[in-house]
Amino acid sequence: MLALTIPERTWAHPVPVGWKLLFLLGLTAVLYPVSDLRVLAGALVAVAILAVALGRGVVRQSLKMLVPLMVIVLLVLLYHVLVGRFVAGVGIVLKLLTLIGVANLVTMTSRLDDMFELIMFLLAPLKSLGVRPEVPALAFALVLRFIPVLVQKGRCVSDAWTCRSPRRMSWPVLVPLCLVALDDAERVADAIRARGGIGA
Repeated sequence: MLALTIPERTWAHPVPVGWKLLFLLGLTAVLYPVSDLRVLAGALVAVAILAVALGRGVVRQSLKMLVPLMVIVLLVLLYHVLVGRFVAGVGIVLKLLTLIGVANLVTMTSRLDDMFELIMFLLAPLKSLGVRPEVPALAFALVLRFIPVLVQKGRCVSDAWTCRSPRRMSWPVLVPLCLVALDDAERVADAIRARGGIGA
């Protein structure tokens, strides 16, 4: 499985993941009511500067992780053009890019184990209600692990389609991708069972 954390050590790595997530939450709350494009553009530039300050590896990985988002960006802009609210659409796109950019920086500079421990800590009070914190914590960790894996395998399936067919790629390509995802999920489930499952 691929990890979202970059191997290069940066000054942001030692910062506790809880503080990073609080910063992301606070930034989301601050930007949500803002509609001034100058403020939103400034926030996006600030995130870009932050990424540059973390090093070339972070910038390169950030751009790679934002590429799949471009389809959503274009759809949002197209919709707002059609309804005559282009400026509002630009504002939404700027917020989206800024917040996802910060979220990417958080994941790239935080170990998965630290996020797992934080979730376990936050959910610990639910033990009295019969909720096992390790279950949602493991689910969260697996989702983070599977996202880059499925993106990579989706590219492989897309490349295979392009090499074998002159036709434009369409919905049938989802079938092998779903089978790959189910196969990976089954392998992970087998690995968890082989290690005794989730502790009681």
